[in-house]
Amino acid sequence: MYTLHIDDLNGTDRDVKDGHWRSRRMVLAKEKVGFSLHETTLYAGQTSEFWYANHVEAVYCVGGKGTLTNLETGEKHQITDGFLYLLDGHEKHRLEIEEECRMVCVFNPPVTGREVHDENGVYPVIIEDE
Repeated sequence: MYTLHIDDLNGTDRDVKDGHWRSRRMVLAKEKVGFSLHETTLYAGQTSEFWYANHVEAVYCVGGKGTLTNLETGEKHQITDGFLYLLDGHEKHRLEIEEECRMVCVFNPPVTGREVHDENGVYPVIIEDE
């Protein structure tokens, strides 16, 4: 059994920050369960574009308010507490955050925590060493 409290991640290599967001990675590839699980806080007033060309991501909002735009279709969705989106088609997307959003994110394949978004917002696939 694996356990932790989210605050135990503060200031560690699993606490990843950007000017637009903060992601605390609770479950990573090294746990060898086939997915990774993160709590990501998106800061109010920020706009971010992402494209997970190599990963499927499910995102569940547990607080906050914003707008999700599918950059391939132009379709917009309001993000509020209880809203979920699944990027099962590797959609390029934009998040415009009105009120700080707390999101629970699941990635497959799992991320290692060492990934960095490239110029297109894409994470590379990094395979965890045995």
